[in-house]
Amino acid sequence: MAVLGTVYVVGIGPGDREHLTLEAESVLKKSEVIVGYTLYVDLIRRYFPDKVWITSGMMQEETRCRMALLEAAKGKIVSMISSGDSGVYGMAGLMLCLGTEYPEVAIEIIPGITSALSGGAMLGAPLGHDFAVISLSDLLTPWERIEKRLRLAGEADLAIAIYNPSSRKRKEYLKRACDILLLSKAPETICGIVRNIAREGAESRILTLKELRDTEVDMLTTVFIGNSETRIIDGRMVTPRGYPL
Repeated sequence: MAVLGTVYVVGIGPGDREHLTLEAESVLKKSEVIVGYTLYVDLIRRYFPDKVWITSGMMQEETRCRMALLEAAKGKIVSMISSGDSGVYGMAGLMLCLGTEYPEVAIEIIPGITSALSGGAMLGAPLGHDFAVISLSDLLTPWERIEKRLRLAGEADLAIAIYNPSSRKRKEYLKRACDILLLSKAPETICGIVRNIAREGAESRILTLKELRDTEVDMLTTVFIGNSETRIIDGRMVTPRGYPL
């Protein structure tokens, strides 16, 4: 079957133009239609005012993907946006799965800067060695599986970036995660939190794992937990790779 249109699945980074890659901006400029979660659309709409915008709310990911695919099936160039990188807790996987139902639509994945990287840069270099990225959201992953991943990452002495650390319905999840990690990591393990990455009101803080356990965060926060080598250098969180210094 001949290809009629294209859906680009675009990671927009944390939402400011400076963190939008040149490739992502080029794709968005040539797109006729841009589809996305309302919050993410609001971050970049002003940069591309001449586009047709299609939005939907949280927990409507499949609906958004199908809207994008249907527009592309009409022969249009469409972008589906995700915050950060579209392949890291983003829309790329779901789009590729649903795309098999639309053989007339080409799908291309455009990478972006995920918050483990943009937030890590605000703190210093917390992910300088082997690390894991773990989401505490149990909407699509059973909490028992999340617990196991936390426990094994802690036992492996990995640095860890935690996404979705808390919400109104999951206020205690970060505390529970810290309790699991404290089984294998020292209370003095260096940690960091970053909120509103690359947006107005962006802030970061370095603290210990013991202090992190009793710290309130929200869904706009990314949490970084160091390994046994992580230390503070000139006020920055650094996980060394092992170079002789």
